[in-house]
Amino acid sequence: MTDNHDWYAPGPGPMPAHTAHDSTAVLPPVGDEGTAAPAPGGRAARRRQAGRTPVDRTGSPIIAPGMQPAALTAAFAMLLAGGALLGRPALAAAAVLLQAVTAAGWFRLNGMWPARQGIALAFLAGVTAEVAVLLDGADNAPAVIIGTLGVWLLFVLVMHLRHHGTPEERLSSLTATAASTLITVLATGFLAATAVPSGEDAVVTAVVAVGVATLARALPLPGAVSVLVALAAATGSGIALARLETPDGALIALAAGVCALIGLRVASYDFPSRFVHFTAGVALPLTAAAPAVYVLARALLG
Repeated sequence: MTDNHDWYAPGPGPMPAHTAHDSTAVLPPVGDEGTAAPAPGGRAARRRQAGRTPVDRTGSPIIAPGMQPAALTAAFAMLLAGGALLGRPALAAAAVLLQAVTAAGWFRLNGMWPARQGIALAFLAGVTAEVAVLLDGADNAPAVIIGTLGVWLLFVLVMHLRHHGTPEERLSSLTATAASTLITVLATGFLAATAVPSGEDAVVTAVVAVGVATLARALPLPGAVSVLVALAAATGSGIALARLETPDGALIALAAGVCALIGLRVASYDFPSRFVHFTAGVALPLTAAAPAVYVLARALLG
């Protein structure tokens, strides 16, 4: 286990006054104190440049979010399930909240904070996709989502023409912003799945499975056992809900459980901070499941 004093600290505070002119731009990677990184080489190198002694980290850099973020993921799952049961507008509203947390968490996971403009671009791309699918009808969801993604990725490219960092910083910022936009837009898959007969039931089955899988994964069990228990719990939840025929419900729940574990693994990468755990660690398990739910709903129920 690593020294929690360094990695498990709250997110950094506001930007210093001398970097305020960059606070609305898509920002390069930042150090632990929240200032823009002036040079490559990672946080340890920047500490040495600033005359600070780097903290030695021992143990695995892969640190799972834990039970509290898992409980928040389960709460998000219940919110999405309730939205699916109430109707497409309610589901879209719940998904927009999920997209906001996804966009913020992805930037902090990549060591970029604050990145107000990048977060805003990714979030607005997600909102645009939700509104477009809601208004145009979920039947045309693939074309609507791809079109929205293309337009917003163009915005991302244009925005990075204003980036005044080094080539390495511009590339890091462009990569993180484009990936965040892609992932945030793909969360629209929950809404798109409702166009399929019994699509709402598929969404409910999937998000409940994600919540159950994340809670089971947070239990203090050995690694391989924990994964098997999480997948078994997710599959069992799909069968127990009985909102779909047993084979369909079990398969959708299992796929959602796999996506949840992938999202948790991504959010556990490289000594993540408490802020990462309570944003990316909460949102990514659900966001990762959205496109899978759409594809399986079309294949099994369409």
